[in-house]
Amino acid sequence: MLHSDDRLDYQLRIRRVQALLQREGIDALVIASNVNLLYTFGHIYSGLAVIPQQGEAQFFIRRPQSLVQGQEGVHAIRKIEQIAELMDTTQLTSVALELDEQTYSDIQRQVRLFPNAQIHNATTLLREARMVKSPLEIKQTRQGAERHVRAYSYIKDLYRPGMTDRDLQVEIEYRMRRGGSVGLFRCFGTAMEIYMGSLLAGDNAGAPSPYDFALGGAGTLALPLGANGTPLEPGMAVMIDMAGNYGVYYSDLTRTYSIGRLPDEAYRLHELSRRLHREVMQQARPGTTCASLYTDTLAIVEAEGAKPYFMGTEQQAQFVGHGLGLQINEMPVLTGRSRDVLEEGMVIAFEPKFVLPGVGAVGIENTYLVTATGVECLTPAPEEIIDLTKS
Repeated sequence: MLHSDDRLDYQLRIRRVQALLQREGIDALVIASNVNLLYTFGHIYSGLAVIPQQGEAQFFIRRPQSLVQGQEGVHAIRKIEQIAELMDTTQLTSVALELDEQTYSDIQRQVRLFPNAQIHNATTLLREARMVKSPLEIKQTRQGAERHVRAYSYIKDLYRPGMTDRDLQVEIEYRMRRGGSVGLFRCFGTAMEIYMGSLLAGDNAGAPSPYDFALGGAGTLALPLGANGTPLEPGMAVMIDMAGNYGVYYSDLTRTYSIGRLPDEAYRLHELSRRLHREVMQQARPGTTCASLYTDTLAIVEAEGAKPYFMGTEQQAQFVGHGLGLQINEMPVLTGRSRDVLEEGMVIAFEPKFVLPGVGAVGIENTYLVTATGVECLTPAPEEIIDLTKS
């Protein structure tokens, strides 16, 4: 169970959710998804949580009932219909459910619990609540990011001549799992899938994907994303964007490697990515709009004549970063259409990347914590292109 100090942190999170309920005029919110139960309770369980606009949250657990242990506000149930016996659900006139996260049949069972309530969608509200991290969340993010950076320090030693992109990725995944990686990448959205990250070599970096990641890769028929068996050959760039999942909070980190020497244009574009981190992201602070981070980035890219290669070629992503947390693709999104503004305590990834035909993808991605005065890089790994063939 949670330490008493940690429980206070979870209470802060619930108060944040309640403030949003008050803003929207919603009586209560029902949580069913793993990620939001983890956010509000600290454990994943089968059951529901009900957070009222005011008062204490109630957690109803089907299994494992060992989590109940006599805690106040935590109840053992056999089926969710018992919730109506444990609290008065008839007085609630507006209730938010996670409509984007559940099956139709599960939603209908929950709707019947609140016969007099107008139903709202809780998904966006909960994603908004999770944008600003609590002290415990920031601590856990830091710890995971430190392990993530250490994992990248041994990638160079894993390369062997004759490897394919998939061979190298498997070696990286093995070492990461041995080093404590959970091996799971949680994504928001039913049409988002990934394993432990992405490794893109050569022209496969320009292959379009159906998923909303920054770059695609052909992958396989079962998972059309990332490595596709491309042999690692001289003159090829290798972009490694592997999972920072060493706990419950994610970090994001991309670095570029090469098989021998790359064309000069690849190094120019890579240095442009590093420059964007210095000139755009390091100028960010609370109050900076996410839209301005995107437009400022694009203005520099266009001035350098690099727009045809920016964030893909055949299919170009329309964002340069995203929030991080319990899922890899949290809010806010750094796109020109965003209305979000940076706040202290947000954790965001910034990933200006370029794809050069005949060579591959170059650029870097870092995870940043928004502080009171600016941003702090949580993934300070070496940023230059590293030649895998040099000892």
